[in-house]
Amino acid sequence: MALLDLCRLDEKINLKPVDTLASFQNDVLGYSQNFINSAQLAVPPFANPVETLAKFNSKDETGRDIKIEFDHGTTTLGFRYKGGVLLAVDSRATGGQFIGSQSMKKIVEINDYLLGTLAGGAADCVYWDRVLAKQCRLYELRNRERISVAAASKLMANMVYNYKGMGLSMGMMLAGFDKRGAQLYYVDSEGTRTPGKVFSVGSGSVYAFGVLDSGYKWDLTDLEAQELGRRAIYHATHRDAYSGGIIRVYHISDKGWVNISNEDCSDLHYKYQAEKGITEE
Repeated sequence: MALLDLCRLDEKINLKPVDTLASFQNDVLGYSQNFINSAQLAVPPFANPVETLAKFNSKDETGRDIKIEFDHGTTTLGFRYKGGVLLAVDSRATGGQFIGSQSMKKIVEINDYLLGTLAGGAADCVYWDRVLAKQCRLYELRNRERISVAAASKLMANMVYNYKGMGLSMGMMLAGFDKRGAQLYYVDSEGTRTPGKVFSVGSGSVYAFGVLDSGYKWDLTDLEAQELGRRAIYHATHRDAYSGGIIRVYHISDKGWVNISNEDCSDLHYKYQAEKGITEE
């Protein structure tokens, strides 16, 4: 009874002795169904959430309206090479010109051999990566083997396609190692699912592609691949105002994923400037 009082379920559920057990069970099911199927938590309470965003404008200290900007900015990249898959991302989370965080973790560890990257709405990406992690774990328990990267990306594409047009904003990469070797897929909130060798997603992707196009080749060594990914993200953070913070580099091989480095882009800026023999006052 103490737990019922704490959760204030006693206000919702009538626990009089005259109630039947079936009625009580129906009430409990009705008020806790989201815990049974966590995917239901993502269902919006209205048909088109995009149309209602204007209602959530706030006001400053003078009473003037503050327009909430939902523009997103980030830089993430991934590429396959002979040594596996390399992922590199920045860590800046923005809403328009407002920097919300400089330490956002944009790589999600789904299991020991599978990683997902975040680009778009942070809440959307984190939530659906967690749902995918749960589904992948259930698959592993039922089938006694790890899910393939292709199957995991198909699961994600199918789940988010059901919410197409409802305001989701996601552009993610799923990278891992399975029986077919190193795999890399791009999945977005429109239900697009594309395998490939080189991807870059986010507002700084054009700058990252500029570095990748000039330095990418299949027979890179592990150290060369790590430095290429690190430099590509650095140049994107240097030129794109919506990218920055910590540059995280992950490598995936037949032994699983490894976090290679987490370096501040400002430190890398001075490091690369020093390599060129340029000093700044």
